Amino acid sequence: MIQLTNVSKIYQNGAKALVNVNLKIGKGDFVFLVGPSGAGKSTLIKLLYRDETPTRGQVQINSKNLVRMKEREVPYLRRSIGVIFQDFKLLPNKTVFENVAFALEVIGVAKSEVQVRTRASLELVGLAAKENSFPHELSGGEQQRVCVARAIINNPALLVADEPTGNLDPDTAWEIMDLLYNINKRGTTVVMATHARAIVNKMQKRVIAIEDGRVARDEEQGGYGYDA
Repeated sequence: MIQLTNVSKIYQNGAKALVNVNLKIGKGDFVFLVGPSGAGKSTLIKLLYRDETPTRGQVQINSKNLVRMKEREVPYLRRSIGVIFQDFKLLPNKTVFENVAFALEVIGVAKSEVQVRTRASLELVGLAAKENSFPHELSGGEQQRVCVARAIINNPALLVADEPTGNLDPDTAWEIMDLLYNINKRGTTVVMATHARAIVNKMQKRVIAIEDGRVARDEEQGGYGYDA
């Protein structure tokens, strides 16, 4: 599903975020990206939804070449990719329902379908009773659940998450991981960058370790492998 071929990313200040990365990730995989801060994990995540493009190399998702993709094609790519961030990125003046529905409204989905799909997404993450609440009225875990609901509203083939449990307490973090695990079981490919050593070690999914912009380790059922 995902293929990176000889990918390097060098920023304008000369920083080498990624160096000659080669990766293949299959449909339905659950993959952790681990490594020290500044290793290149977030850059790799951004390449997958074309928030960044590589300096060299090719990035393909479902045989689509993201490097050669025209700008007008990018919004259509992103409809098939759900993204979850550490800092939530919720719209503060919109309710829970409106935050999730917005992802459908901007692409012109019919109002009746928006209603049905939004409520189904909120049911899945256990927030149906909070649909009229505003972000500031929610706990951190609930806000992240809204982000998950928003990310899966389009039934994406790929879900990418950049430190989605980074601002959460351990119990709440596990609740979010249970959600991601169940979403993955339904067939969605999940790629998650994380520093959460305990989560990675317990879940025993595929681990790709990034160090100094390079793939240092790739194990089908691995642990974190770095000091927390």
